[in-house]
Amino acid sequence: MKYPLSIAAIALMALMPPAEAASLAERGDPLDSARWADMHRHILGNAPVLFDPRVKVIAPSLAENPLQVPVSVDASALAKVEEVIVFADFNPIVEILRFYPEAVPAMLGFRVKLQQSTPVRAAVRTADGIWHVGGTWVNTAGGGCTTPSLGSGSPAWQSRLNEVSARQWSTGPNAGRLRLKIVHPMDTGLVAGIPSFFLDEITLRDVTGKPLMRLKPAEPVAENPVFTLGGLGETPVEILGRDNNGNTFSQRVAP
Repeated sequence: MKYPLSIAAIALMALMPPAEAASLAERGDPLDSARWADMHRHILGNAPVLFDPRVKVIAPSLAENPLQVPVSVDASALAKVEEVIVFADFNPIVEILRFYPEAVPAMLGFRVKLQQSTPVRAAVRTADGIWHVGGTWVNTAGGGCTTPSLGSGSPAWQSRLNEVSARQWSTGPNAGRLRLKIVHPMDTGLVAGIPSFFLDEITLRDVTGKPLMRLKPAEPVAENPVFTLGGLGETPVEILGRDNNGNTFSQRVAP
């Protein structure tokens, strides 16, 4: 389905190099997925979409481990980003996560579970209401969403549930970067006898309570998720979260 370009999009294209403007104007799915129409309808509500080369989705073209596929999303070239939705066309649970970069660049690294080869996409909503979409194909043997987590089979995992470890850099090439790991099985609910059990809210804020980024993971995020983001400066960060069973956690980290 194609849509006319908005006035805002046309003005934006006038400021871009010709090659990027041509790609931005292209309204057919550049990944040629048989499920794009369904994704457009169910994820984005058939809202107008621009396939935008400034939305970078970086993932391996061939993922050997479908339980831990590294993905990085970078939409920092866009102004006034309000929401980012990451999804995989052919996963049984399509939505991977959402994040809201309130006071940091729209960049996030994480790992996902993939059931089969699929496009992995990021849809970025800017303040003007336009969805900018980028993505890449990931080929994999599959089965990541229907394989039991290692944590669900361990009798000791409950003692470490929602344990947070984090590191924040203030100098060097990683200055302003934060990496956090949370102990959680992230069960999809697609394995017989193992119910859905996953982190569903993570908030990062500074010591004054100002929100920096909010994340809403879904079941396809990999077990014991690791999130990486940047642009934090030297301020200490408070991390608060919960899972879909109501278990909560909090952690403070400083450079």
